[in-house]
This record gives sequence, C-alpha cells and structure tokens, in this order.
Amino acid sequence: MKIRRLRAFTPELEKFIAANYADLQEYEAGVAEIGKIVKEKGNLGVFELTKKYDKAVLNEDNFLVSDEEVEEAYDLVDDDYIWAIRNAIDNIADFHSRQLRNSWMEPDENGNILGQLYRPLERIGIYVPGGTAAYPSSVLMNAIPAQVAGVTEIAMVSPPDANGKMNPYTLVAASELGLVEIYKMGGAQSIFALAYGTETIPPVDLISGPGNIYVTIAKKMVYGTVNIDMLAGPSEILIIADEFANPEFIAADMMSQAEHDVLARSLLVTDSKKLIDKVEKEIQRQIQDLSRKDIIEQSLNSYGAFILADDIYEACEVSNIVAPEHLELMVQQPFDLLSRIRDAGAIFMGEYTPESVGDYYAGPNHILPTGGTAKFYSPVTVDTFMKASSLIYYSKNALKEDADDIIKIASVEGLTAHANSIKVRKENLD
Repeated sequence: MKIRRLRAFTPELEKFIAANYADLQEYEAGVAEIGKIVKEKGNLGVFELTKKYDKAVLNEDNFLVSDEEVEEAYDLVDDDYIWAIRNAIDNIADFHSRQLRNSWMEPDENGNILGQLYRPLERIGIYVPGGTAAYPSSVLMNAIPAQVAGVTEIAMVSPPDANGKMNPYTLVAASELGLVEIYKMGGAQSIFALAYGTETIPPVDLISGPGNIYVTIAKKMVYGTVNIDMLAGPSEILIIADEFANPEFIAADMMSQAEHDVLARSLLVTDSKKLIDKVEKEIQRQIQDLSRKDIIEQSLNSYGAFILADDIYEACEVSNIVAPEHLELMVQQPFDLLSRIRDAGAIFMGEYTPESVGDYYAGPNHILPTGGTAKFYSPVTVDTFMKASSLIYYSKNALKEDADDIIKIASVEGLTAHANSIKVRKENLD
C-alpha cells in the first residue's frame, strides 16, 4: 500500500480534493424504480425488495420488531455493553438538552407583539445502517435529539440479516431509548416507505440518518415530500499535525476512518516530512492486526493522502478548502488554531481526543456534513427535529401608523390586493 503524497496548494492537490466520490446519476434510475415499487405496492413492495437485496423473508407478522425479539436481543449482549450505552445516552442527552430553544414573545411601545414559536415535529423516521456491522451509536445520535426536541412518534428502520433478524446491539440501544416502532427494512426501499407510508407505516415528516449511496439518493428524491437531515456522503477525516504529534495516534485515527468504507477519505496535513514518514510506517505496522484491513487499504490507496504544508497556518487553509466532516488538531496548542478554522463538521482538540470519542460517547452528534458541505451546513442538532412559526400581533394604532409604508411597498411590487388589504383597514380606522 502506498498513500499518495501531495504538496499544499498545487494543481495535483486541487484535483484530488475536487474529485467526486461517485456519479450519483448512474444510480438514480435504479433508485427511482425502487421508489415506484414501494409507492405502488406498499408493504408487499418492501417485502419483495427486502428479499431481493437482504435475502430476508418478511411478511405482515414479522415486519415490526416484537417484544420477544427485544428480550432475545438483551440475552445476546453483555452487561458491559448495556452500561456503556447508558453512559453514552446520558452524555448525548445532556449535550443536546443545551440546544433546546425557547419560544418567545416581545411587546413594543405601540402594543404590537412579535415572537417566534418553536414546536417539535410530530413524527419522524430514523435510518440506522446494518448489514455487515452494528451501528447502535446511530440509534442514539438520531433518536436522542429528536426526543429532546419533543418528538412523540419515532419510527426506526434498519436492515435485517438473511434470517430476518435485526442486530441485537442495535435493538438494545433502541430499547434503552424507549423506541417501540422498529421495522426490519433498509436501503432505498425503507426511505420511500417512510416518506410515502404503507399499509402498516404512517408517513413521517422528516427522515434522519446516514446510509449508503442508494439511501442518500432516495433521501434526495423524497425531499419536498418530507424533510431530511442532510445528504451524507462517504465519511472523512482531516488531521492537522505539527512535528511533535504522535505518529502512532495519527496512523490509528486515519485507519479508524478508512475502515468505514472504501470511499472514506483520510488526510494528514502537516509541515513535517519526518512525521509523514513515521505515520506511513505506523500504518503499515498497525494495519496487520485490523479486521477490516482490506477495506482500509482500498480506502487509503484511493482517497488517503499525506499533504505537506509550509507551516501549520497553511495547513489550516488547506483544511478550510476541504471543509472536512471530522477535523483533528494534533498540535501542541490546539486552541490557538481555532480562530483560523472556518469550516468543519466537528473539531477534535488535542492528541487525546480522537474522532472515536465523538462518534460514540462525548455528547455532540456524529451525523455531520460531508463532502465539503461543512462550508454551509451543520451537524444534526435538536433544531433538526423542530420547526418555528413567526408570531405577529398588530394593534389598531400601530397599523394606522405603518399603513402608508406597507401600501407603498406592496404597490411597488404591483400587488394591489396586498395594498388593498391595508387600505380597507386604514379607511375603517380613519
């Protein structure tokens, strides 16, 4: 395995950063056909597609996870896992509770009242990846901010295995949060089922949670029918490191990201060529003992890079161009660099704050903007699961005082009926 080496601010680096992970258009026709099947056939369409893609046989009786299956899941996991999940829940709930907005109303001297009302969405769907790995952390990161927001109906979906069983670790995480509406389905078909509804599943208002490229395209297609959290692409990490950084830690963190997916992107930006040499050797050493070695190698070969900058400040500028999902600052004084960081989904400060801390336990959400969208998008928060209504109350005297201004603006826009709605009230007041 040979990870590419690039210089900061060169055409080669620009080309590498701009490279698309995949052409979404080549998948859209197939995903659209899945949507058509679900829309036309409802439950039956979901069952057919689940058998085709997940090899699981579902029907009306085993579609919804039963209480017995949840009890069985508890028997299959160890007590240490349950303890860890409960601690993570406490941390995540505490962090997100600080984001909760309060409605407000403010009167002015004319007797007008302006304000904003915040209300939770009524019903949401959360997507939890499955397949070859368990992702109980995705249950927590989707459901907890929704519960803090006050959402009362949460439908969770996750793909079953070939025996029609859902991952026990995922089920236990859901049970610890009190989730009871859990469906055995994944992929694009689950997104369409949540958005359009079926005989069993009432449609939702928002779908949250990352998935593969088919899930992402399906979310893109149903946006407008429902809201979505974001269009998440392959995961990514960028590490800014100085000459004093620990190469063992950096290698471990690059590979922890690379093991997600062969499309995952892992970048080291540093002003030390010696550090790059040491990190490369550490990757070769550590990778031998990792279970997803093949995926890591493919990911690093295709989307990994060591980027040499003139200094750490130039490294920060490279990071701002990439706008990474995860940014680690492995420098002696990480807080000194914060003012230079403009765009990142989550920022991990210092060598003892690896990205894994944020993925599972610390509290902030791990559903983050990818593919450079951190330039204009934010992590999932409590706000994702809320809506705001503006509140406006005008007194008679205030309308009389402002009427001419409103009529003027409406007239300039050529909307005479708008102007008239003010005029008839003004005449009544006069």
